[in-house]
Amino acid sequence: MEKQHYWTPFEKVMWRLEKPGEFDTPGHEAFSAMRARGAKTTDIVILVVAADDGIMPQTKEAIAHAREANVPIMVALNKIDKPGVQIDRVKKQLADLDLLAEDWGGKTVVAPVSAKANKGIKELLELILIQADILELKANPTQLAEGVVLEAKVVRGLGPVATILLQQGTLKKGDILVLGTAFGKVRLLIDDHGRQLKEAFPSYAVEVSGLESVPQAGDHFYCFKSEQEARKLIGLRMQKQEEQKPEESKVTLESLYAKMKEGEVKEFKIVVKADVQGSVEVIKQTIEKLSTPQVKMSVIYTAAGAISESDVNLAAASGAVIIGFNIRPDPKAQELAKAQKVDIKLYSIIYELIDDLKKAMLGKLEPTLQETVLGRAEVRNIFKVSKVGTVAGCSVVNGKVTRTCKVRLLRDSAVIFTGKILSLKRFKDDAKEVLQGYECGIGLENYNDIKEGDVIEAFIVEEVAPTL
Repeated sequence: MEKQHYWTPFEKVMWRLEKPGEFDTPGHEAFSAMRARGAKTTDIVILVVAADDGIMPQTKEAIAHAREANVPIMVALNKIDKPGVQIDRVKKQLADLDLLAEDWGGKTVVAPVSAKANKGIKELLELILIQADILELKANPTQLAEGVVLEAKVVRGLGPVATILLQQGTLKKGDILVLGTAFGKVRLLIDDHGRQLKEAFPSYAVEVSGLESVPQAGDHFYCFKSEQEARKLIGLRMQKQEEQKPEESKVTLESLYAKMKEGEVKEFKIVVKADVQGSVEVIKQTIEKLSTPQVKMSVIYTAAGAISESDVNLAAASGAVIIGFNIRPDPKAQELAKAQKVDIKLYSIIYELIDDLKKAMLGKLEPTLQETVLGRAEVRNIFKVSKVGTVAGCSVVNGKVTRTCKVRLLRDSAVIFTGKILSLKRFKDDAKEVLQGYECGIGLENYNDIKEGDVIEAFIVEEVAPTL
């Protein structure tokens, strides 16, 4: 194939299969942040759905990321060679997510394939090329290189190394780069087979060494003609970061009205999690009906189950608030939300949820109650004690439990009871608090339906004035 002045990122797929222009992200929920970056850095998202499993929670999340990034979606329906698979069942699931297959009268390309048997792969690649032509996906290899950082790390003997996706231009050894606020002069270009390259072209993903510091995944990089220009830009960016730090804030229910008045918010994005799917659907419909000409209430993702790290990553990437109904965030999700400054609001009564949203839009929120989780205790044994009732033999696995705190009883992440502690004991002695790693007996006030495997979550509630 002759070298052309312009080419689509996928031309090499058809001509040289050893160098496809594709970016694969893992499907496990722990890789949510990576999928978010992947959606933002690609021209086309190819959603791989197993024909035997159908739509999974991670599939819905990947669709939400692609839509948030405004990237067209194609579906590769894998494992079609397995006995008993029902392709129409999966197409129905896709249609329910507004991805109507072309042969059903929609616009979504759904390509049946079998990666194991190598069936339909050639046809899928042809469909990708057709889609690339329709979207006019072209890159100019003669301009200064630019692209995005996929991952970064420190490698012994090489120092900071970044894995980058080249989107424009040609990158060569000795080129001067700015990656976010990191400076670099390309020392090595290494492809995915560990081979050193002299230059890299659009759609190449390569490792680059010669950096002075580790850039952030998701940072854009640009090539400069001179080191002076590059360092000047880095200085300006670092100065801007310092200036913006005190003002840095995510949209919360409390700040919604103020940001609406300032014209900062045209769309209020929400992630909804609930204990059951029926509640999810009702809450989604009710929230979206609150939209006004000034602000659109947009539910970008819904699911039944506990609030996870995956949900927090999605909310952080899209600037959304998480609303939980009769459900709790798991401990790691709580820590991540605090670090990412993601607002999580929890409700057990739908009218209170809707009332808060309406008040937020009108700027009439009253002082809020801020909850701080003190710790968690797992129920290991159950004892019946006369005059007391059920006592849970517990192990404090996180933080601490205090005698005066409030508690909620969780069963499979769903809230079963919220109330007070009737008794807290270490062996036979009353205790004011029990720390992580210790065992204790906990009796709940006016509640006895405790089971082994339940979790008792201790928390306190403080009143905080709304920040408008």
